[in-house]
Amino acid sequence: MIKRRLFSASLLAAPFARPAFAQTWQPSGPIKMIVAYPAGGPTDVIARIVAADISGPLGQQVVVENISGGAGAIGTRTVAKAKPDGQTITFGNNQTHGNNMFMLKEPGYDAVKDFAPLAGAGAFEHVFVVRNDLPAKNIQDVIALAKAKPGELNYGSTGIGSGSHLSTELFMARTGTKMTHVPYRGASPLVQDLVGGRIDLSNSTLPSVLAQIKSGQIRAVALGSPKRNPHLPEVATLEEQGVKGANAASWAAFFAPAGTPQPILDRLSAEILKSLKKPETIEKIDKLGFTVEPRDPAQFKPYQAQEIATWVQIAKDAGIQPGE
Repeated sequence: MIKRRLFSASLLAAPFARPAFAQTWQPSGPIKMIVAYPAGGPTDVIARIVAADISGPLGQQVVVENISGGAGAIGTRTVAKAKPDGQTITFGNNQTHGNNMFMLKEPGYDAVKDFAPLAGAGAFEHVFVVRNDLPAKNIQDVIALAKAKPGELNYGSTGIGSGSHLSTELFMARTGTKMTHVPYRGASPLVQDLVGGRIDLSNSTLPSVLAQIKSGQIRAVALGSPKRNPHLPEVATLEEQGVKGANAASWAAFFAPAGTPQPILDRLSAEILKSLKKPETIEKIDKLGFTVEPRDPAQFKPYQAQEIATWVQIAKDAGIQPGE
């Protein structure tokens, strides 16, 4: 009878074992947070804000490492193949963990099967920006220039399959225009060339160009969002300027390699979500023009699936074939 009671008690206690273990897991050394883009871009900056904030609670430094190239596939592939022990994670986005699945012939990983989501962070709004000496004060001016000389205007993006690429292709499909695509390895080199007048325009994420807009180095002509942004209240949306069905936003999220033990995922997820909900973290990220919307893994999984379906449709509407 006594043995039976002890056995029953152990069964009752079992469900509580995992959360207890999750709280006691400690990383064995510094954690690498891979960013698949060059340093200085918005994805990199947000990753560094969160990495610095969670280092204390985790008891180890979280170090951001930039591995750019291949439309974000090189760095992301590195994480997919990393040991699933919680020591290597990544801050990715709709390109690395969505669009590459249907835009690259061989990305070298499966954006869904090879990763476990830790937390959704939110989304980047897109804004059309032009070099200062381009004779365009609004988006209709851009359309007129593009139609006058098809293919002569060139637009920069953060790589094939990025949000800035597909959203601009969608814009061209909606407006009947043709421009030449110039892909970059990330936001920083793109912005440098735009400021330097080496490319004409870009449909960039707001955080990557907000400082340059405010300093007068480049000019914003339209927001690709349903409503105006408080950081740029004077800039009208695409819809306000007569362009319908061309809005797009790029999400971002934290991931660990698939196969990482659940207690480790739970601990990392909890610390990242705590950071994303802190007023001071939100304030720092909001200044960049990024909309913080934390999602736990259970909320993020269906959101990611829906977003992938949305971007597949955007590529289809823009006439881009998968694998192109």
